[in-house]
Amino acid sequence: MSPEPVWIAGGYQSDFSRNLTKEGLDLDALTVEVARGALDAARIPIADIDVVHVGNAFAQVYTGQGHLGAMPASVLPDLWGVPATRHEGACASGSLAILAAMADLESGRYDCALVVGVELEKNVPGDLGAKNMSGAAWIGHEGQDAKFVWPYMFSRIADEYDKRYGLDPRHLWSIAELNTRNARSNPNAQTRGWQFGPASFTDDADANPVVEGRLHKVDCGPLTDGGAAVVLISDRYRRAHPETTGLSRILGWGHRTVGLLLEDKLARSADEPLMFPHVSAAIGDAFTRAGITGVDDLDLIETHDCFTASEYMAIDHFGITKPGESWRAIESGDLEIGGRIPMNPSGGLLGGGHPVGATGVRMLLDCHKQVTGTAGDCQVPGAARAGMLNFGGSTTTTVSFVVG
Repeated sequence: MSPEPVWIAGGYQSDFSRNLTKEGLDLDALTVEVARGALDAARIPIADIDVVHVGNAFAQVYTGQGHLGAMPASVLPDLWGVPATRHEGACASGSLAILAAMADLESGRYDCALVVGVELEKNVPGDLGAKNMSGAAWIGHEGQDAKFVWPYMFSRIADEYDKRYGLDPRHLWSIAELNTRNARSNPNAQTRGWQFGPASFTDDADANPVVEGRLHKVDCGPLTDGGAAVVLISDRYRRAHPETTGLSRILGWGHRTVGLLLEDKLARSADEPLMFPHVSAAIGDAFTRAGITGVDDLDLIETHDCFTASEYMAIDHFGITKPGESWRAIESGDLEIGGRIPMNPSGGLLGGGHPVGATGVRMLLDCHKQVTGTAGDCQVPGAARAGMLNFGGSTTTTVSFVVG
């Protein structure tokens, strides 16, 4: 029996270039902004919201504030009494909130859900911010000697790509250049006004210094303050409210979880064609549920590029190239807007910003904008179907969606 269709009625993203602490704001103000913005964009009354799901990964270590499922009702009196839950899965927290909202609507329990993702990361120095995120790995079991845990971990992934297939760092820097270039057209992108010189995407030690291992500055996503929210509705709600227009539909989804340790993942895939077969499986689940046969049935992809190595991985795991040959899509221009399969036309995480708990929600919103023709200067012409990949940790929690 097919589940009840779930529709995206609209959503809102904050400006990821802002520093909310310097503005004297906190998670409460951010929650109000994105929730109200999403409701206004969806043109759905707040009184129609039956349930709220909140994605947030690190509020307790950055701000001390937990229990964020209660934040929407705390700052929006009309949500007082509405059931709400906070979801944490590292960088996939927002996608887990979306999956929970979908399950509520598909089951018939509720008909209208507000999904909010929020994160503050600029309220502490950068080195402390990087340390705050170390809990997405297995504390005490990996990365203990690294100054910056996550650059270290994704440098290890790049090392493994090099060992198995060969890897030219210039292909990683090409990913960074493309995503920051795309971000210039995105009015909410963190890096849209940043300046990059001719040596920024090279091995120049001054313009692009090493952060950890083989990863340089432009290989690493920035710390970001920001939020995003979407309103999801059931088909029952859509039929009862024909005035609700401009919708997109979540056609398919995939969700896989594996162990925390990166080295366990690499060991398990040692004899496999792909480095992270569970990531490919999550994408395949989304494709199957959406009724599509492969990546060429998509018009664009919003993928998780917390580091250039993570997007490099996504290319062959989506099936754009054969395993280990992601470089072919980069060199051919396949990932450009106007190419075979544009990747991160929004600028992604590297260019757009990565407020961890909000990223999955932001990605879904950008897919919605693309397929409804409302992505502005980031629009992929004629986009009718978009894929999305969001993961937490070293691909520990992986979620994929297809939107059309």
